[in-house]
Amino acid sequence: MSSVPSFRGESDLGQRLAQTAEAVERLLETLLSAGPVAGEIARPARLMAAMRHGALGGGKRLRPFLTAETARLFGVSAEQGLRAGTAVELLHCYSLVHDDLPAMDDDDLRRGRPTVHKAFDEATAILAGDALLTLAFEVLADEATHPEGAVRAALVTTLARASGLGGMVGGQMFDLAAEGRFGEPRGALTEAEIRQLQAMKTGALLAASVEIGARLGGADATALQALGRYGRALGATFQIADDILDVESDAAQMGKATAKDADKGKGTLIGALGLDGAKRERDRLSDEAVAALAGFGEEADVLRAAARFAAQRKS
Repeated sequence: MSSVPSFRGESDLGQRLAQTAEAVERLLETLLSAGPVAGEIARPARLMAAMRHGALGGGKRLRPFLTAETARLFGVSAEQGLRAGTAVELLHCYSLVHDDLPAMDDDDLRRGRPTVHKAFDEATAILAGDALLTLAFEVLADEATHPEGAVRAALVTTLARASGLGGMVGGQMFDLAAEGRFGEPRGALTEAEIRQLQAMKTGALLAASVEIGARLGGADATALQALGRYGRALGATFQIADDILDVESDAAQMGKATAKDADKGKGTLIGALGLDGAKRERDRLSDEAVAALAGFGEEADVLRAAARFAAQRKS
C-alpha cells in the first residue's frame, strides 16, 4: 500500500476511505486466490467462488479503515495496518453471510447483489462464512501481521472477544430472542436492553477495529482507554444511523432491503426515543467519540472525521 498524505480536513475522508478500500480489495483478492497456500491441501472451487462473492466488490470497508488509521497514529507500517484491518473485514464479511441466511435475517440482497445463499445455496453459504471466519484469525496470527507473538495473541484475543459469545454472536442471539424465536414473543425491549444488544451485535466489532490498530502499535493504557471510549461511541453512532437509514432510505440507496426492523418488531432506539430523539442521540454519540480523542493531536483528525461520517452517512 502506498504512503498516504497528511490529512487536510474532512473533505479528504472520502479519498482516504477509497484508498483503503482499494488496498483491502487487492489483499482480499490475494488471500482468496484459487491456489492453496503452504499447509493447505486444496481449495474447492465452489467454496472459493462463494467466499469471493461474500467478500469482494462492495462495502465501505470502514472497519479495516479504522484499524489502519488507528495503527498509523502509533507509527505502524501501512502493510501491517492493512493486514490487521483486512482480518477484521474477513470476519465482518463472514457475519454478513451468516446474518443473511434464512435461519437468521433471511435477506436476498446485500451490497446490491444477491446474498451468498441466493447466489449459491444455504450449505455453501454456511461453509463460506465458516471459512472467512477462520481465515480472519489465520491472517492475524501470521508473522507478516506483527513479528511478536505476544502482540499477535492480543490481536486474536481482541477480535475473538468482540465477535464471539460476549460480543457479536451473543448480540445476534439476543436479537433473535427479542423477535420471539424461542417461545412466546416477549414485551418490547427497554432502552437499556436495546443499547446492550446493539453494543454487542454491531458496536463490539467496530470498537475492536480501533483497539486492534492501537494494540498493533503498542499503545499504552491511557491511549487504549481513550480509544476504547472512541470506538464504543463510534459503534453506537453507526448503529443508530443504520436504524435511521432503515426507516428513511430505500433498497436501491442502501444496497439491501430496508424497513425490515419494524416488520420484524426489532427493538431499536427509534422505537424507544422516536425518530427525532434517535437523531439527537446519534449526533450526541458522534460528538462523544470526537471528544474521546482530545488527548491526540492533528494525526487523529481522520478518526474524528470518521465519527462524523458515521453519523452523517447516507448508505
